[in-house]
Amino acid sequence: MCVASRDYVPRLADARLQDLISELPALLITGPRATGKTTTARRHARTVVRLDVEAQARAFQADPDVALRALPTPALLDEWQAVPGVLGAVKRAVDDEAGAGRFLLTGSVRADLDAQTWPGTGRLVRVQMYGLAVREMLGRAQEELFLDRLARADIEAFQAPRDPPDLLGYVELALRGGYPDAALHLTGAARHAWLEGYLDQLLTRDVEQLDGARDPLLLRRYFEALALNTAGVAHDKTIYDAAGINRKTAVAYQRLFENLFVLDTLPAWSNNRLSRLARAGKRCITDASLVAASLRLDETAVLRDGDLLGRILETFVVSQIRPEVELSLARPRLYHLRARDGAHEIDLIAELPAGNVVAVEVKADAAPRLADARHLEWLREQLGDRFLAGAVLHTGPRPFRLAERIFALPISTLWE
Repeated sequence: MCVASRDYVPRLADARLQDLISELPALLITGPRATGKTTTARRHARTVVRLDVEAQARAFQADPDVALRALPTPALLDEWQAVPGVLGAVKRAVDDEAGAGRFLLTGSVRADLDAQTWPGTGRLVRVQMYGLAVREMLGRAQEELFLDRLARADIEAFQAPRDPPDLLGYVELALRGGYPDAALHLTGAARHAWLEGYLDQLLTRDVEQLDGARDPLLLRRYFEALALNTAGVAHDKTIYDAAGINRKTAVAYQRLFENLFVLDTLPAWSNNRLSRLARAGKRCITDASLVAASLRLDETAVLRDGDLLGRILETFVVSQIRPEVELSLARPRLYHLRARDGAHEIDLIAELPAGNVVAVEVKADAAPRLADARHLEWLREQLGDRFLAGAVLHTGPRPFRLAERIFALPISTLWE
């Protein structure tokens, strides 16, 4: 799926941005570096200021309030973290004049690194962006969301894909990743080189901007340990021992990666009807291509390792579903479930209003059986009507019903 054209690829976030900018004074668009935040925000801006360019940043470093007042609006302030004082200036500008659509800010780090001094509360509304989902690459950003279809519990909402990938095809999609420059315009060795360069910059320059005291070699070891355990509930000690660091350092490194949006943690789901559920979160690298880049893996290596294959597929599925959360009218919250004794485990739970849930399992199997849905059946029996539907996502070609409100669906129904 190498696309030569540099035309704009419509994003899932476009509609939300358009709705919000028509009524709110300032939006803060956050997400991983090089995922298209600036390209998308430019389409809504009259003026663009790149604060990571010294010549453009100089006026904002000297007097951000005066520099802001001189800008025709809507104004895009790109890479705000290069001049952190611009946040306070935006706050003051919004307090003085709260008209709609005045400022768009983009950044590749979390904006509330120091919550006590964060000036954006009540002034800047956040919009989270992610890497390209396959549905966006295929021009299907406006079609009905997967979680919304699943919540209807109707197998007719899922048609057999026209040309579904096989197992190798899914691994290729996962390792292609969601960074637009690499995913759409590069192939083979060039894409690998781009991803390795991205990871190198992440572990050196990007981390240095947040915390210059960190050791790049130890950071790389820790990221590799996280990558090996992506989509898993590994004990903290397992990961920091593998990286050769202590707990305090591991906690600091994990926060750095979370603040750079390359690591996400799915919280453990809990419910007052169920006891003995584990509380540990599940760590996921936010793009499976970074798992491959950090561990120097290709498709063949992934297919040879059953454990790694499952982790890559689940990481990929989460990366396809997470962007939908921002758009769904139900505003689902994502979790995972694991019983303390390991008897039951569900890869992904989306909690909807009123305590309703839909649940998803991911299997590297082209023909799932009823036994593959046993954890979903257990959850359905525990929750009754609050369990709206469950899906076993698989690598085969067709959707079918496994049990009451539980379906076997090709992974490609995430975008078909």
